[in-house]
Amino acid sequence: MTTFIGDYNCKLDAKGRVILPSAFRKLLNGDSEHRCVLRKNLYEKCLDLYPLVEWERQTQIVRSKLNPFDKTHAGFLREFFRGTAEVQIDSNGRILIPKKFFDFAGFSKDIILAGQDGKIEIWDEKSYQQVAWSEEGFSDLANEILGGKPEED
Repeated sequence: MTTFIGDYNCKLDAKGRVILPSAFRKLLNGDSEHRCVLRKNLYEKCLDLYPLVEWERQTQIVRSKLNPFDKTHAGFLREFFRGTAEVQIDSNGRILIPKKFFDFAGFSKDIILAGQDGKIEIWDEKSYQQVAWSEEGFSDLANEILGGKPEED
């Protein structure tokens, strides 16, 4: 599995394209025909960019938990795929972000591409700064999630 690390300040051009940082392009080069899937993040006002292989892995996880003949599950699946688009990395290392995502994410010209393990989050720069945790807040969260009693052998 590919792991994306780091966050990068980037600029959208007038057509809605962004040049992917070279560290991310290197990891995406092995993907079939440089195809990726862009989707609205489920929890934040940002976009998730998945390499096609990771997207297929994620959708397999979702499918394994759903019954397509259950009305609620079918509705969830419809909404899950509604906020998606396939994008391609062009020969200049850019992706075109479809206009339908701009209002959702509140993009200005300045954006952040943040590696988040198997995906890249795409944020408006101001929004990214607003959701950042303080050092103490993050430390407390890390202790809450990862701390606690060590497991006994």
